[in-house]
Amino acid sequence: MKSKILVVDDETDLELLIRQKFRRQIRELQYEFVFAYNGVDALVKLQENPDIDVVLSDINMPEMDGLTLLAKLSEVSPLTKTVIVSAYGDMTNIRTAMNRGAFDFICKPVNFEDLDVTMQKTIRHVAQLRETLKAVKENNILRMYVDESVLNFMDRREFESSLMMNETVEATAVFIDICGFTAITERESADTVVKLINLYFDVMVKEIIAQGGFVDKFMGDAVMAVFRGEYHLDRAIEAALAVRNHIESMEKTLPDEPIYTPKVAIGINTGEVISGNIGSVTLRRLDYTVIGDVVNTAQRLQSFAQEGQIIISDAAYQQVKDSFRCEPLGEVLLKNKAKPVAVYAVIE
Repeated sequence: MKSKILVVDDETDLELLIRQKFRRQIRELQYEFVFAYNGVDALVKLQENPDIDVVLSDINMPEMDGLTLLAKLSEVSPLTKTVIVSAYGDMTNIRTAMNRGAFDFICKPVNFEDLDVTMQKTIRHVAQLRETLKAVKENNILRMYVDESVLNFMDRREFESSLMMNETVEATAVFIDICGFTAITERESADTVVKLINLYFDVMVKEIIAQGGFVDKFMGDAVMAVFRGEYHLDRAIEAALAVRNHIESMEKTLPDEPIYTPKVAIGINTGEVISGNIGSVTLRRLDYTVIGDVVNTAQRLQSFAQEGQIIISDAAYQQVKDSFRCEPLGEVLLKNKAKPVAVYAVIE
């Protein structure tokens, strides 16, 4: 499938270089390049080409620079990801770019092999985001269809049977709890509580979706997320680390407490789960979700986790021990488990 890439740079010779270096991919319809010469031109090109997957943008350009463009891209094209390609590779520019939503940063002079690898990685990430959005839309459509006016035109038993179909899949379940939030609900006004928890949930959702995960449900002050597909466990842990770091960097002044710095406790487990529409056809209330021992264990691992901890099972640790630094916490007894379970805390 062809990927469309927007290159934003006022240096006209870059267009010639890209066409030369990627001529095979262009010929084989792997890449299609669109070129713009500053941020203003780029926004026009995005309107003309809404199917652009990746933006490669310089920083120093006339009319609108790359960092200003980054800030606008999240509003104009939220699913499109940007890789900054610039000679200004100092830490200040890198941090500013990342804080404004850049997916990656490449320094000039450009190593085109590295650029190709980075583009492929970014394209895969965008594809995961679009698959997630598609699944969310399909789930919303499914809920709309569970209605009497639709059932009147269909064979009720056949329709209800199709809704109750299920499958067994490999997936990773993640439970994220906001620590100490119950105490906040007891002291603060309802308006403050709702605004605060929605703020934290929004941060979590963005990090989960960024790693191709699905938000399964909100449960009080906790979130359940599911990751499927390639490297689902790695992506789940990456999302958990991002959530922890982002949430812990947030502070909120509350009427009855000078400063509230939120913490999260996270449990992660991976393996075979049952996926399907769970609920009552009679009440026409169904949720497409996952169930099984893997999910139950993930929730119990979250209950065991302390503030700031990301707890994984031994089975998960064996799969990711070469990719993440983890600390062994020994064996613990979990509810409904006959034997103690070895657990690990993900450090980074």
